[in-house]
Amino acid sequence: MIDPTYDALVVVDVQNDFCPGGSLAVPDGDRVVPVLNRYIERFRKLNASIYASRDWHPPVTKHFQAYGGVWPPHCVEGTKGAEFHPDLALTPETVMVSKGMDPEQDAYSCFQAQDAEGCDFAVSLGERGIQRLFIGGLATDYCVKSTVLDALHEGFQVVVLQDAIGAVDVKPGDGERAIEEMRAAGATFATLDDL
Repeated sequence: MIDPTYDALVVVDVQNDFCPGGSLAVPDGDRVVPVLNRYIERFRKLNASIYASRDWHPPVTKHFQAYGGVWPPHCVEGTKGAEFHPDLALTPETVMVSKGMDPEQDAYSCFQAQDAEGCDFAVSLGERGIQRLFIGGLATDYCVKSTVLDALHEGFQVVVLQDAIGAVDVKPGDGERAIEEMRAAGATFATLDDL
């Protein structure tokens, strides 16, 4: 099912602050790590593209409660909380993209991210001929949803990895509502067994 010529895996924000013990933890967020590692291995074996996004906020940003936002400080650039979960087995070839550096933007979507050279995520995908994205990570109801909806809007096919996502659920049911919104927008869903 994975075609390395036009498929890419996108691992969204599997960072310490979004996992148990972090400042903005997704309940049981770290349970996605071993599942994502299996997806990473499958894409690696096929030499398919792998991307990993991270929040990389400045200490002062309107994203945080103290400066008018809704969230506690999290994933501040250079901190332990901003690091990828230590058990996440990213490959050396993984393209890391960062978002949230602009203190004036919330930047939930990977389509607001750039790689280390400052290349926009969408441009990088285009340069590789990517047409379909397999998306997993954290959190279902925020960064995963925003990335999926933006990807569909940009014309990509999207497969959400249903066994490798987790929701914050600020309001109970947010995660389920996000899944329905993504499905209604045209995303398909799959698990490891489907691939």
